[in-house]
Amino acid sequence: MSTNTTSSTPPSTPPPAGTPAPSSSGSVPEPPAESSTGSRPARLIHNEATTEIPVHLLFRDDPAPAPVPLRPAVVARRQGPGERPGERPPARRRVGARPRPVPSVDPELTERPARVLPGAAGVAAGLSGVAGCVATSWWAGLVPPLTAQALGLPVHAGVGLGPAPWAAYAAAGALGMFGFGGLARGRTGRAWVLGLFGRYRGTVRRTGLMWVNPLLLRRRVDVRLRHWRSEPMPAADGNGVALRAVTLVVWRVRDTAKATLGVEDHETYLRECVEAALARVPVEPLGTVRSAADVAGDTLTRLVAADAAPVGLEVFSVRPVRVEYAPEVAAAMHRRRIAALDAAQRASVLTSVVDSVEDTVTRLTMRGLVELDDYERKVLVKDLTVAFCAGRGDTGA
Repeated sequence: MSTNTTSSTPPSTPPPAGTPAPSSSGSVPEPPAESSTGSRPARLIHNEATTEIPVHLLFRDDPAPAPVPLRPAVVARRQGPGERPGERPPARRRVGARPRPVPSVDPELTERPARVLPGAAGVAAGLSGVAGCVATSWWAGLVPPLTAQALGLPVHAGVGLGPAPWAAYAAAGALGMFGFGGLARGRTGRAWVLGLFGRYRGTVRRTGLMWVNPLLLRRRVDVRLRHWRSEPMPAADGNGVALRAVTLVVWRVRDTAKATLGVEDHETYLRECVEAALARVPVEPLGTVRSAADVAGDTLTRLVAADAAPVGLEVFSVRPVRVEYAPEVAAAMHRRRIAALDAAQRASVLTSVVDSVEDTVTRLTMRGLVELDDYERKVLVKDLTVAFCAGRGDTGA
């Protein structure tokens, strides 16, 4: 038998008319002004972009709220710049990477041909100096009679070694030394960079015997096509694993003036360029991905050629010929590579076994040789899989 129980809580007594109801936040709203008809006006809170909320929903103790007609609620997001119809979105400023400064040398330092004379001119000048010395000795009476007769010179008593003979000796000796001292031999694939008191005076690329001013400083430069094989240099792959790479660089000197005078040592400069490029370009161990090795070689060639061009060097190719892991990570990467190869081999074997089992079961059922239910099919698949895997394992062993 059930008994209805009435709550002993007394009903809430509504406040008298005109008394504002307390809000949940503790603030007391201002009393609204009464209209001429005696009904209370509807109080609304207007949201900026969402909807209209009646005040009586917030203050539930307010008696007999007046019905308020509501418009359909439309929840919309405020449109930002460029989203209004017919308005273009603001153009975004593209922040590009700051270009790397390109090395440069003196723009006036450019190779130009030097002025040289044929070797015959130097030989003639040297012989003239020797002849002048002999003639001065005969004039001074220093040539013995027998030597004078052998040279076909008449016997002369001589004037002795006075100021005039000494001046003649000096002139003839200077002419001979100047003539023979300027003789040079140019060879194919070599060039001479000439300078006078620290100033560039030109480059000689001629071959054969020629005469060059002996007062000029000569620096020989090899302008042939050269191959340089570097020592193991630090590098890294795409994952940041430390490597050691040996590169083969094909290059030559294009501008002898810039290569000789623009840098202290152009061969050392080229080596540093290659090392800097290896630090920026990821390389892969040889034998993994051929296309990656080709891309790395092309990128290295472009970077090194751009860095070496301002100093007169022409780089044709930079190719890694040997890439190996650094000693500190070689053992770990070797084990990792073996594990990857083993996993790939296992996946290949499993795929082949599954295909063989599927083909066998399909042929047996399609030709009507056996009729299998689900259980028998599972048992047959299991037995065939074990047999094929065991057979492949024995073959591989």
